[in-house]
Formats: sequence, structure tokens, C-alpha cells
Amino acid sequence: MVFSEQAITLIILSTLIGGYFMDNLADFLNLENLNQPLPKEFSDHYNHQKYTDSQNYLKVTTKFGFITSSVDLAVLLLFWFSGGFQMTDAIVRSFQFNSIVSGLFFTGILLTLKLILSLPFNMYSTFVIEEKFGFNKTTPLLFFTDLIKSIFLSAILGGVLLSLILSFLEFGGRFAWVMCWASSAVFLLAVQYIVPTWIMPLFNTFSPLEEGPLKKAIMAYAASIDFSLANVFVMDGSKRSSKSNAFFTGFGKNKRIVLFDTLIKEQTIEELVSVLAHEMGHFKKRHIHKRLLSGIFQMGFVFYLMSLFISHEGLFHAFFMTDVSIYAGLIFFSMLYTPISLLISMLLQISSRKDEYEADRFAADTIKDTRPLISALKKLSVHNLSNLTPHPFYVFLNYSHPPVLERINALKSL
Repeated sequence: MVFSEQAITLIILSTLIGGYFMDNLADFLNLENLNQPLPKEFSDHYNHQKYTDSQNYLKVTTKFGFITSSVDLAVLLLFWFSGGFQMTDAIVRSFQFNSIVSGLFFTGILLTLKLILSLPFNMYSTFVIEEKFGFNKTTPLLFFTDLIKSIFLSAILGGVLLSLILSFLEFGGRFAWVMCWASSAVFLLAVQYIVPTWIMPLFNTFSPLEEGPLKKAIMAYAASIDFSLANVFVMDGSKRSSKSNAFFTGFGKNKRIVLFDTLIKEQTIEELVSVLAHEMGHFKKRHIHKRLLSGIFQMGFVFYLMSLFISHEGLFHAFFMTDVSIYAGLIFFSMLYTPISLLISMLLQISSRKDEYEADRFAADTIKDTRPLISALKKLSVHNLSNLTPHPFYVFLNYSHPPVLERINALKSL
């Protein structure tokens, strides 16, 4: 497969700039949709001030997102067309490391530059925007402790996986992409077991839900649907944010259902059971397994395409590189792959929204009452200042869950 340097440059530039304008068009339409009055369905949970706060929160975060994405795009284009990738590669090659260490060094420099660029924006988002709307509970010490832990974990886990991939691509021959696919799939499956037990506890405390009416109700519901559940955990989410959530993670003996402590404070026992019924519904309907399998097959597709382009000279010339290398090819291919990635992401979002409706339906059917889940969704939307009137185009591009009003209407139609 032959693409000229000019064609590759055009594809990547068109994707970067086209994606930027598409995202900002969706943001603009989303803000325009704020002119709608409070949906009647929420009149029993929202007062005028709370609804105004939710609209202002969206306005502020959207405008901040526009600034962030504009700076990111401008810096990337400046770095690209000023020969930044070539200068970075020259620095790496001056140390005369072997190809694997050079690849780790090259990737590490680029990720460090990206981290430095994003850090002020992340700090502003946390300590100014989230603070203004009453969400932030993160202290500066906790913020930087989390950052250091994240860097450390990324360096270890990411470094191991990247080393394997670089080794296979460098020495694996024509079936190197299959080796990369297999090793990445094993890594992904291993992470499903490692994350709940070893990684998540590095950031939060997970305490077994104390004995009482709530635990009794949850365990009774789990037994009623034949869902194996050893325990329910409460996460101290309130040490970072006042926002509420619940989630399911892990497989087998390591699977966990987790409630944020902030969620427990806001919801009744019936509402909490309905939220967990939704999460268990994802497992019973095999949504989690389906997403995992689709992710594995997607990785195989990516590695196969990568094998076609990883050493394509036109790809390196497009980035003003004088030397061809596997490690730089990985970075450049990821940018070339973006149009396909965007398309797959849209399809996965559609599938995810369908799964959410199905999990809602499972919860309503097994509880035999739609009211607790409807009430829980309303409370969550108020507490998290959710956008009640998102534009359909924005939903299409960005939402893994259907808008809350659509979920409520679907539940009411059961």
C-alpha cells in the first residue's frame, strides 16, 4: 500500500483540523440548546437556581474546553512543522541506546512534554472551575500525589507493554503484528484483575459496606437474580470531588461493585439498589464481556494496519524525519489512524447507549418498579449538574450514555 508524503500529511492535517471544528460545532450547538426551559420531568427536583447552575457549569466547562483544545492543536502543529519530532529523535539517537531503549526514551520525552502542557489546564479545571461550582475536594497535596502515582504506574505498566511491542515489531518478522496483538490482549485481560486489587486502592480507600439495611437489601437483590456477590465496596470519592457515581469493575473473584460515599449520602435504599441493579444488569447482559472482546478485536485490526505503515518512508517524511524507526512509526501511525479511530468510536458510542437502555430495562424488570431508578437518575443529574438538554449531534459524538431525560422517558414507557 503506497501513500505519498503529501497524501499522508493531508490525511493527518484534515483529521486534526476537521476533528477540531467538528467538536467545536457540537459544543456550539450544545450551548445553543441551553435556551430551552427546564424540562417538566425535573420540576420536582430542580429549582431555578440549581438549573441555572447546571447551565452555567456547562458554559464554563465548554469554553474552557475550547481554549484547551485550541492550545493543544496549535502546539502540536507548531511542534510538527518546526521539526520537533526530528529534534527529539536526534536527542535520543545521540545517546546511542539500542532500539528498544531509544523507543522508550523517545516516547517518554513526548509524553513528558504533553504532561507539562496539560498540567496548568488540569490544575485550573480542578482548583478554579470545579471549586467554583462546589465540586472540588482535592487538596494541592493530593493532586500532586495522584499525579506522581499516575506517572509511576504509567511508566511501569506502559513501559513493559511498549517494550514488548517494540521488540516484536523490531524482531518478529511478518507476523510481528500477531505477537503484538496477543501480548496486548493478555495485558488487557491481566489489567482487569490487577486494577481492582492493586491499582485502584493506591488512589482510594475501598471499605466493605457496613452491615445494615442497605447491605441486606443489596445482597437480597443480588441473590434474587443469581448474581454472585461476595461484598459491596464504598469508595471515598468525597476526598476528591462531591460528584456521585457507582461502577462495576473486574471479573471472577475480583469483580467489585463500588458505591461512592457521596452517592450513599444522597440516595435512599431503594434508589441505591436500583442503581446497582443497573450495574449488575451490564454483567448479566454480558455487556462488559462484549466490550472487552470488541476491544481485543479492535486491537488486532489496529496492529494489522500498523504493520502496513510502520516503516512507510512517506510517513516519516511527512513529519520531517531523516531516519526511519519503529518507535517513531508507532507515534506517527497513531495520528494517521485517527479517522478510523473516530469512526469506530462513534459506532462504539451507539452500542454503549443501547447497552445503557438495556441495563435500565433489566433493573426495572427485576425490581418490578421503574420509580426508584427514575428518582435516582434525577438526583444524580441534580447533584452532578448534568446537562438536561444536550444537542443530538453532541450526544452522537460524545455520549456513552443516553441523555438522562431520554432514559427516564424510556423507563416510563415500560
